[in-house]
Amino acid sequence: MVTKLREVDVVAVGLGWTGAILARELTKAGLNVVALEKGQDRVPGQDFTIPAVRDELRWSQRLELMWDNSIDTLTFRNFPNEQALPIRRIGAFLPGEGVGGSGIHWGALHWRFLPSDFRIRSALTERYGANVLPDGMTIQDWPVSYDEMEPFYDQFDKICGASGTAGNLRGNKVTGGNVFEGSRANEYPNAAIKSSNAGLMFGEAAKSLGYHPFPAPVAIASNAYTNPENVALGACEYCGFCNRIACETNAKASANSTILPVLRLDPKFEMRTRTFVTKLNYDKAAKRVVSVSYVDKRNGEEYEQPANIVLLTSYVFSNVQHMLLAGIGEPYDRATGKGVVGKNYAYQFEAGASAFFENKEMNPYWGSAGMGVVIDDFNGENFDHGGLGFFGGGYIMASTAAAPPMAGRTVPHGTPEWGADWKRATAKWYYHAARFNTQGSVYANRDNFMDLDPTYKDAFGRPLIRLTYNPPDNEFKMSAYLLNKLEGAIKAMNPTSYDMHPRPKTFTVVPYQSTHNTGGTMMGGDPKSSVVNRYLQAWDAHNLFIQGASVFPQQHGYNPTGTVGALAYWSAKAITQNYLKNPGPLVHA
Repeated sequence: MVTKLREVDVVAVGLGWTGAILARELTKAGLNVVALEKGQDRVPGQDFTIPAVRDELRWSQRLELMWDNSIDTLTFRNFPNEQALPIRRIGAFLPGEGVGGSGIHWGALHWRFLPSDFRIRSALTERYGANVLPDGMTIQDWPVSYDEMEPFYDQFDKICGASGTAGNLRGNKVTGGNVFEGSRANEYPNAAIKSSNAGLMFGEAAKSLGYHPFPAPVAIASNAYTNPENVALGACEYCGFCNRIACETNAKASANSTILPVLRLDPKFEMRTRTFVTKLNYDKAAKRVVSVSYVDKRNGEEYEQPANIVLLTSYVFSNVQHMLLAGIGEPYDRATGKGVVGKNYAYQFEAGASAFFENKEMNPYWGSAGMGVVIDDFNGENFDHGGLGFFGGGYIMASTAAAPPMAGRTVPHGTPEWGADWKRATAKWYYHAARFNTQGSVYANRDNFMDLDPTYKDAFGRPLIRLTYNPPDNEFKMSAYLLNKLEGAIKAMNPTSYDMHPRPKTFTVVPYQSTHNTGGTMMGGDPKSSVVNRYLQAWDAHNLFIQGASVFPQQHGYNPTGTVGALAYWSAKAITQNYLKNPGPLVHA
C-alpha cells in the first residue's frame, strides 16, 4: 500500500551540491523543501574525523562513499550493435552516494568554462567555415553566455572559499594567473594553495617553451575562511588524504561543509535519507509533475510525495533515467537522430604521463589532490585549430601531491605489478616520480547516448539506464595533440626517464578515469533540440527543474563542478524571482 503524504512546496530528488544550493535558496524565499536522498546522512564533524578519515583502504580502495551497485547500477556497451551488460563494480567513474554526493570525495578542481565554450558551435563555424563540423558531431551553443553566468560563478566561488590566482580581473590580464579565462569581477576568495615540487618544475619548463603556467584553481581554502552563509572552513593542511576521501578540516568544499550546516537548522527544510525515488508522477495534459514516489529503504514502505515544484538534483545517469521512466520529453533515437532525452552524452577525455627524476625529491605524500601547476594554452579556442584535423582541447597539469601509500606508487613502464622487483622499484621511485594529466573536451556525437535497457532492471524492477559510449576520432586526435605538447614540456624538465599514457582506442569502464559524465537532459533555446530551457526548467513540465551536469550540451575541457554550481544559483534566482510570481513556462517555445 502506498502512503500519500501532505503536499509540500518543493521536493528535491538528491542532496548533493545542486540539491543543497536549491534547497537553501528556496527556503530563504519562504518555501518548505523536502530533500530525498537514497544514501545515508553524512556529517563532517561526526563522520570525517581523525583517525578514521585517513583510511585509504576504506575510502579510496573499497569506495565506501560511492554508489551501491547491488541496488542500482547501469549497463554499458561501446557500440549500438552490442549487448550492454550491467556494471557490477564501478571503475571508470565514481558517483557518490549519501548526503553530499560526489561533492564529498572530489578532487575539488574548480573551473569556469571559457566565454567561447558557451557559444562553441557558432565560434567554430564563424572561425573555420559553415560546413567545418565533422559528420556526427552534435554540439550546440549554450542558451546562456559567460557574461550572464559570471555573477553566479562568483557566488559559487565565495560559497566554496575557492583558492587561486585571477588571470583576467575586470578585463585586465594578470601575469601568474590564467590569462585565457573570461573576465572576473573579483579575485578568488583565497590565495592559491601551494604548488607541488613537480608542479613548480613543470611551470619553469612551460615558461621556457613560451606557455603561461599558473596554479590550479581549487575549491579548497588555503586559509581559514568564513563563507557568505557564515559557515567557517578550515585551512588546507596538505595531509595527502584528499581524493576519494572527505576532508578532515572542512577546507575542501562540499555541500556538507558549506551549505548544510545552516540548511539543517532551517525549520522549512526536511531531509529524508535512505529514500529511493522510483518515479516522477507526470500529468502530461497539465505539463507538470504532480508528485514523487519513493521507497523507504529501511522498512520497504512506499510513499507518494506531492509537491508544487520538483527539483531533479541527482547524478547524471539518474536524472536521465527518471525522465525516461516518467515519459517526460521525447527519448533520443540514435537511428533517426530525433528526440532529446538521453542525447549528447559526453565523458571527459583524459590521458597522462609519468616522469622519473633520480636526483630530485618530490615529497609526494604531502599535499592535496588539486595541488598542481597548469597550462591552458591548448584549451577550447585558445589556439588555432586550422589544419589540425580536430576541434576541442584541454588543460595540461603537473602534480605529485597527495600520493597515499596504496595508490601513490608510480613506477616506470615495464615494472612487474607485484613481487621483489616491484618492491624495489617503488622504494626507488616513490620520492622521485612526477605525474601529469591532460584533460580534454568531448564534443558530443550522435553515437554516444543513454536510453533504458530492455533486459536488466534494478532492485525495484525499473529498467536500468543503458550507456552507449566510445570516443570518436576527433577526441583521440585532440588528446594526441595535448600529449605531444605535454611530452615537450616533460623533456624540458630533463627527467631520467618518462612514460606517456595515451587512452586506448576502445573505451573501457574498468580503470578509473574521471567522474565527469555530462549530457542527456541538455539545456537549449528550442524544445526540439533540448530538454530544459535556459533556466533549467523542463520544456514539457513547467514545475520541473533539472540540475547538474546532465544539462550540459557537451563537455568542455574543464571539470564540470564550477559550472554546475553556477547554473544552480542561476536557476534558483529564476525560480524565486520569476516562477513563484507566475508559475508556468519561463521561456515560451
